[in-house]
Amino acid sequence: MVPLTVSYAYQLPSGDLAQQFGANSNIGFSASVKFKSNYSLGLEGGYMFGNNVVDRSVLRGMTAGNGVVVNQDGQPASILLFERGYTVMAFAGKVIPIVGPNPNSGILLKLGAGCMWHKLLIQHQNDVLPALEGDYLKGYDRLMAGPVGMFFAGYQHIGNNRFINFMFGFEMQVAFTRTLRPWNFDTARADNDTHVDGLSGLRFGWTFPIYKTRDTREFYR
Repeated sequence: MVPLTVSYAYQLPSGDLAQQFGANSNIGFSASVKFKSNYSLGLEGGYMFGNNVVDRSVLRGMTAGNGVVVNQDGQPASILLFERGYTVMAFAGKVIPIVGPNPNSGILLKLGAGCMWHKLLIQHQNDVLPALEGDYLKGYDRLMAGPVGMFFAGYQHIGNNRFINFMFGFEMQVAFTRTLRPWNFDTARADNDTHVDGLSGLRFGWTFPIYKTRDTREFYR
């Protein structure tokens, strides 16, 4: 069986990531091959997004005395900050069929490893801000990347009628990231530290199983 799964997770950050962002959403897609032994191997990707930015000090060098960022014309600027990121991982899984309608259903365990990227997305609407235009923006976006590990424990249900197929459970990710930018303009220094970024939360998904086609000769032996 080849399970294709689309999922959503609500994640809480920990470690250094919690100093930058609050809770975020994550849309994931995975494709794997499940063997008769109930082990599986696959690939998955996730897109992280949110608007809960904890550390807004990146704008301090552009903020006037009244706490307002002004545009090139001296008028208050509208600046929006978001979290964006994604992960790409390979994983190995195991279904333990102690509950469920068939051997494809049961406790689902997964271990994965890959790479994580995340950054601060800065948007300004209808304002001219030279400090946040073009390549200058890269000095403020805190783009980070590094290896990530993943653990998932939950339940997978594959219906006998092949229509009701879902999964849910607890997921934890831990990444060791470093900046991809040589210089942070707002702090006027390079960030040479390794950051420990954690994400944990509940993931829910819908699975589309593709079954191996049987050889029609089996029915005529």
